[in-house]
Amino acid sequence: MARSLAVQEDRRALWYLKKIPLLDDLSPDELASLANVVVLEEVRRRRVIFLPGDPGTSLFFVNGGRVKVSRVTRDGKELTLAYRGPGEIFGELCLVDGGPRAEMAEAMENALVTELPREEFEKLLAEHPRVGLALVRTLCERRRELENTMEKLVFQDVNAKLAELLLQLGDDYGVDDARGTLVAVKITHQEMANLIGSTRETVSLTLSQFKRKKLIATDGRKIILTDREGLRALI
Repeated sequence: MARSLAVQEDRRALWYLKKIPLLDDLSPDELASLANVVVLEEVRRRRVIFLPGDPGTSLFFVNGGRVKVSRVTRDGKELTLAYRGPGEIFGELCLVDGGPRAEMAEAMENALVTELPREEFEKLLAEHPRVGLALVRTLCERRRELENTMEKLVFQDVNAKLAELLLQLGDDYGVDDARGTLVAVKITHQEMANLIGSTRETVSLTLSQFKRKKLIATDGRKIILTDREGLRALI
């Protein structure tokens, strides 16, 4: 019975590994071998996956749901660095530089993640240079995104930062709606504040201003972008 359950879990892990772009270069047999050493875990909403200072003993793939990666200051302030969704990796930096975790990772909704131990990751890179090259490209892209984010935090005002965030959310999670573009993802005012380096109160006030100007509308806790060009003009 235990053996049967283990086989089922390996097959489930294999099914999800096939959907990870970073692993596209692996053969079916190589993916099957990798499925034997990963751990597939369901993570409840708001559960912390790792904290700053934790040892970097593994990296993670997101198979379902959404994971937030953020930096937390000593006085408890939080800056969201990125959200990672299905097919993306997180927790990879400390495996490259050998140090402890510098960020916090938290499930923003019920998520499914695959954990790959450090030694297996290093073996994977040694045996498959193309996987290493794909990882380098991913890291470079993320570095560029982070630099762009820091530039916006320094030089843009709150109106511009929030307008750009809303447009990005519309591009990433937008659904056509009779009133405009419905942002089909749950995101609180505090989460938006963490993303743009502001406060919840300022974000709430700015969203109210956008609503009065008919740039956005709300449907319960969801946001509809009613005037994308108007938002773009604020950037």
